[in-house]
Amino acid sequence: MLPTNATNRLPLRSARNLLFVLMACVPAVALATQPQSIPNPEANSATTTMTPEKLWDLGRVGEAAISPDGKWLTYTVTRYQLAENSGSADLLLAPVDGPDAIEGLATGLGTEMRSARTPRPLLTSIPGLQAIQWVERPEGLRLLYLAPGKLKSTDPQAWSINPATGESRQLTDIEGGIGNLRSTPNGSRLAFTRDIPLDDSLAKLHPDLPKADARIIDSLMYRHWNAWHDGAYSHVHVAPWNADGSMGPPIDLMEGMKADCPLPPLAGSEHLQWSPDGRQIALVIKPVERPAESTDSSVFTSDLADQLGPQGQLVASPLVNQTPDNPGYDVDPTYSPDGKWLAWIAMERPGFEADRARIMARRRSDGNTTEWTSGFDASAHNLRWSPSGERLVFDSEQRGAQQIFSIDVASGNLEQQTQGPHDLHSVQVLPDGRILATQQSMVRPVELALINPADGKIETVTDVNGETFRKLSLPTVQERYVPATDGQKIHNWLILPPGFDPKKKYPMLVFCQGGPQSQVGQFFSYRWNFHLMAAKGYVVLAVNRRGLPGFGQAWNDQISGDWGGQAMRDILSSTDALRSEPFIDAKRVGAVGASFGGYTVYWLMGNSGDRFSAMISHCGVFDLESMYGTTEELFFVNHDLGGPYWSSESVQKKYDQFSPHQFIGNWKTPLLVIHGEKDFRVPVSQGMEAFTAAQVQGIPSRFLYFPGEGHWVTKPQNSVLWQRVFFDWLDQHLGE
Repeated sequence: MLPTNATNRLPLRSARNLLFVLMACVPAVALATQPQSIPNPEANSATTTMTPEKLWDLGRVGEAAISPDGKWLTYTVTRYQLAENSGSADLLLAPVDGPDAIEGLATGLGTEMRSARTPRPLLTSIPGLQAIQWVERPEGLRLLYLAPGKLKSTDPQAWSINPATGESRQLTDIEGGIGNLRSTPNGSRLAFTRDIPLDDSLAKLHPDLPKADARIIDSLMYRHWNAWHDGAYSHVHVAPWNADGSMGPPIDLMEGMKADCPLPPLAGSEHLQWSPDGRQIALVIKPVERPAESTDSSVFTSDLADQLGPQGQLVASPLVNQTPDNPGYDVDPTYSPDGKWLAWIAMERPGFEADRARIMARRRSDGNTTEWTSGFDASAHNLRWSPSGERLVFDSEQRGAQQIFSIDVASGNLEQQTQGPHDLHSVQVLPDGRILATQQSMVRPVELALINPADGKIETVTDVNGETFRKLSLPTVQERYVPATDGQKIHNWLILPPGFDPKKKYPMLVFCQGGPQSQVGQFFSYRWNFHLMAAKGYVVLAVNRRGLPGFGQAWNDQISGDWGGQAMRDILSSTDALRSEPFIDAKRVGAVGASFGGYTVYWLMGNSGDRFSAMISHCGVFDLESMYGTTEELFFVNHDLGGPYWSSESVQKKYDQFSPHQFIGNWKTPLLVIHGEKDFRVPVSQGMEAFTAAQVQGIPSRFLYFPGEGHWVTKPQNSVLWQRVFFDWLDQHLGE
């Protein structure tokens, strides 16, 4: 997959009549062909609008967890200091059902009931704060977390804090630091990852050449995402957390394995999970000889003895592969609270990272394994058990939004718990059955919400950025369907500027989604921010073209092997439908996108006639052949394009037919190219080639190059610069 700025979707991002049930439950707005506006409770007379700088003033809600008794909510909020080009996080504590509930609090996330809890800070201004977990220790409830150490090593270390007193204690002091911290439910054992060097370094191989500056490379995946392979592998370690609060010696469960857990580049601690009794741990590992060409990850388990070894270490059995027969991804293992079930996410087709993500469940007593999402024509993400073990909760893409679903373990019944224009991601199920979730929209960033499964009501329980948004004049979001050239209907999101006047003429931006299989949902991106684009006076059209999830697996699959085909026609059909609206100035239309969206922009440069007056491609694919030879995850290209370009005449034909560089002779639209040096998914040479092609032909063009950024732009000041150059280019070529 070519990841985008928009989502965090990981490849790792009994319902026989379920499809009928889902169709029956779709609100009228989802079936309408005319535009339908989403109610905005914060509509007001404010005159302030969003700016790039304001985006970095917003607090960003991160990890969250509720105490085992269901009474206390903890969550992190990260804030950035633009002048310092850095950020830090606070850890906040609030009652789940606070006495200060406020009905109708304006949060801009929809029309559901809202409340606010006054939080109390437990930790403030901690860089890299993460891995928040409640643990029931013998001495009482504790919160486990990762933060910089203060003893010998300042690298990330394990800490615990007493939420009642605020007293914290550093548990580890390991050189190089640790990551992906996990505790057993009773707090007796810890799991975490460390980077273990296993490959010979240049200095070891040639000690007489200490100043040699080179790499000796013998296999692929020598660089990944935004970093070169340094000879080290992320290994899971386990250690006892003793009764006196100290940590015993850790042992490496993956000793000698040249493989990683979690799977790089984006997976986290969801890839290592303890059983409820702490006697078994499940890991996700991809121990294949050619990792660049395979998605064959597996769930491994190791059993832990009750007694400690002679040095006070845990004693573990060798790892056992629990999913050897599935050739695709097996990820995200999770045990039921009673320990009877092990569930995980599985993709069936090898090499296809956007296959339908199925929930598989194994009864541990007899090994019986079944799929619990059979008949569900969508993918499952973020598995969460109810404390009773009676339900399994997950979220899934549905018609341009992200909704919460649940499975009744006894009956196998699968139900959709929520509806509406929002992106919800499940976090935890409370003892009373309510579901803690993150909630966001195109208008507002993430807040935390509680969902009542009985009636689907959503209660937003944080208001981190409420004060800012009450002062902003907000855009309006509409949903509409457009006919496709093959008779299907294309879902579109339309974002209208604050104070929109249908009698005026507006410039329009067509947002081209990346992935290529990543839904245009109700996300709030800090780069491709539709709120900000609308605040700048642009009407934004975001197209859920062919190849995007949320509309059935067949719709999702249709992009593979057809990059320049129906998906591009869907974008042009939607563009033409909106250009004909009286409030759109058809002479001021731009196309923008990143990754596969950047590919789309390059493709449209040569295949869209005179529809567009400005183009912006961020980290886009320009030449499919040179892309194949320089990207890292070859399994993605092998699946979506059929293999290497030299493998057969039919495959070569696809490369020729769908590579944007083949249509340079049609280019005439002003083009802004953006690319980062450390982008190894779509290497920077792709952007350089496109910029050269535009310059040689005398086409107005600009190249925004980031030597220290990868596929995404993450540093605060670079991000603001990105926005300034982005809108300067648009204003030059789409301004009145």
